[in-house]
Amino acid sequence: METSELLKKVRKIEIKTKGLSKHIFSGEYHSAFKGRGMSFSEVRNYQYGDDVRNIDWNVTARTGDPHIKVFEEERELTVMILIDVSRSSFFGTTDQMKNEILTEICAVIAFSAINNNDKVGVLFFSDKPEKFIPPKKGKQHILRIIRELLNFEPTSKGTDIGKALEYFNNVIKKRSICFILSDFLSKDYENPLRIAARRHDLVGLHIVDPREETLPAVGLIRAVDAETGQTNWIDTSLASVRNKYANWYQEHFNYFRITFLKSGADMVSIRTDKPYVNTLLQFFKKRSK
Repeated sequence: METSELLKKVRKIEIKTKGLSKHIFSGEYHSAFKGRGMSFSEVRNYQYGDDVRNIDWNVTARTGDPHIKVFEEERELTVMILIDVSRSSFFGTTDQMKNEILTEICAVIAFSAINNNDKVGVLFFSDKPEKFIPPKKGKQHILRIIRELLNFEPTSKGTDIGKALEYFNNVIKKRSICFILSDFLSKDYENPLRIAARRHDLVGLHIVDPREETLPAVGLIRAVDAETGQTNWIDTSLASVRNKYANWYQEHFNYFRITFLKSGADMVSIRTDKPYVNTLLQFFKKRSK
């Protein structure tokens, strides 16, 4: 992609997603993802209703009046975004392809995070870790992430979520909020997911195109597997073919849902044929309750 075209796309995504983050998601993000704990802030006079367990007895004895310790939430967090850049993410039968929605959601999360003074890092993965950008703060850092995502060319076409999680578990030791953005059309990531979920606040954002759920009955079609490059002719007029395809998708979705539930991680499905804003907002609100 030429530099001028890339900058235009970055600017377009920045304007759209920064506005969403500032006016819609910032408050919900803050409520949905809590800080690491409480830190001492100040001492003030005791007021009726205060928790007596927080009385500072040293100050109380010195002044003769009851004083209480005030604590505040330690807000600064580390946010990691694991982004599926395999060839299947370039699939799309609606107004937006999956990778375009992945990019926008990544930007929304990143801008929401820096609005709350949190660090943001990313890991691009295919069937192997492709590129790691360590967590940092600031607008320029987020714009770099968007530029990289728009212009990134993976060296592999496949998907291996397990390897991405293993890499994440090795490089990020400190507790973080971790978003995994993928279509989750792969399996065998149960163990590294469980390990990651014990240490981090994990959220799976499942991006799905409606044509991945069901095949239309349109006769003979030429289908190319984006990840393997294999070409096959499929007769979609046959109910058995359509059922086999639907069962294949449902099997992967069930694995995703059950594996995340068993690990204690959160998950949400985002469809390419519906606005992701409402889905994300409802998810943040649900978490903050």
